[in-house]
Amino acid sequence: MDPKPPFDEEKIVARAQQGDRQALAQLVIEYRSRIYHLGLRLTGNEQDAEDILQEAFLIMVKKIHQFKGDSSFYTWLYRIAVNIGLRKLKSKPRKYQHISLDDPDMEHISTAETAEWPDFDYSQISQKPFRKKLDQLIEKLPDIYRAVFILRDLHEISTEDTSKILQITPSNTKIRLMRARNFLKEELEKIIAKEGLT
Repeated sequence: MDPKPPFDEEKIVARAQQGDRQALAQLVIEYRSRIYHLGLRLTGNEQDAEDILQEAFLIMVKKIHQFKGDSSFYTWLYRIAVNIGLRKLKSKPRKYQHISLDDPDMEHISTAETAEWPDFDYSQISQKPFRKKLDQLIEKLPDIYRAVFILRDLHEISTEDTSKILQITPSNTKIRLMRARNFLKEELEKIIAKEGLT
């Protein structure tokens, strides 16, 4: 059995921009799982995730000729999906009230300072009960922090690409991620202490 050929995003996008339907289908196959899970994390709802997936790919097909290659294609596609997801969130009543994580974003915080903020060890919460708790806590995060956390920590997208997707500065990306992590870390530690789960 022949190995699967490598996915050459640049060439496939170029073909798709010329109207090649097979290339468009390849892009859908390559990214559908990531876009669906992005939508699911953002909204916490399978139907909403399906809607985001469908709408994102409809927009992709309609506007792919507008993609200029200034960023990677997946960054462009993620931005479309995130915008759809955030718009969907705004149109619905939130299950949880807004949680203050201190505003406004502080551009003056230095890179050296942000580099010292510790990561949270999410391997501690690999078990299903913890994953469920984490999902519930993510839903409590304000949208601007939730999107950064999902892109950086769950989808492992770089700070630079996350800032491009959300159209904010890299320093704002780091600040929002730090606030999201701190909130989730504190809440999870409370759960660990209370429930005695390890």
